[in-house]
Amino acid sequence: MGRRERKKAATRQALADAALRLFLERGYDQVSIRDIAEAADVSTTTLFKHFPGKEALVFDADSDHEAALVAAVRERPDGRSLPAALRDHILRSHVETLADPAFARFRELITSTPALRDYGHRMWMRHQTALAQAIAADVGAPEDDPACAALAHFALEAPALARDQADPRAAVDAAFDLLERGWHPPARRPARAPRKGSV
Repeated sequence: MGRRERKKAATRQALADAALRLFLERGYDQVSIRDIAEAADVSTTTLFKHFPGKEALVFDADSDHEAALVAAVRERPDGRSLPAALRDHILRSHVETLADPAFARFRELITSTPALRDYGHRMWMRHQTALAQAIAADVGAPEDDPACAALAHFALEAPALARDQADPRAAVDAAFDLLERGWHPPARRPARAPRKGSV
């Protein structure tokens, strides 16, 4: 990386760091673009050269996530199925961070701010095309194969399913068990005996 690229990367990181610090201190809606630019000692014009808007400042590692998803497919161990490899990745990248105390304030910022929650989900689901293409290439299917697209879509939806569950790991496991082995209805609960005097 040349000097110019290093300077751009440093500015981008300074902006993302300043934004997150201010959001955590004041709340997302109480921080303006100008506040962030001033905290990073740059102009608002410079900020917009690096980020399209406030939400993007929180999700500055988006391209890294896509690369990691594709690597989970391409670099999985021999004999490891695609759903199993994606399960491993989702558990590491999402579920394990839920238990990290250092991540708690960041997670609370996202979940308590509808604009960030919705933007984060849209950004995450943008990786579906790249993931589906990696899956298709791995199995020798056409790039637009619907089954590969479906696997990518449902794998990416697993973190959203897990986020609001009491046991996120169990929720991810349930989703990937379905992807790996197909649908098997949960065991029926025994019917309750009617109460005395009920009709």
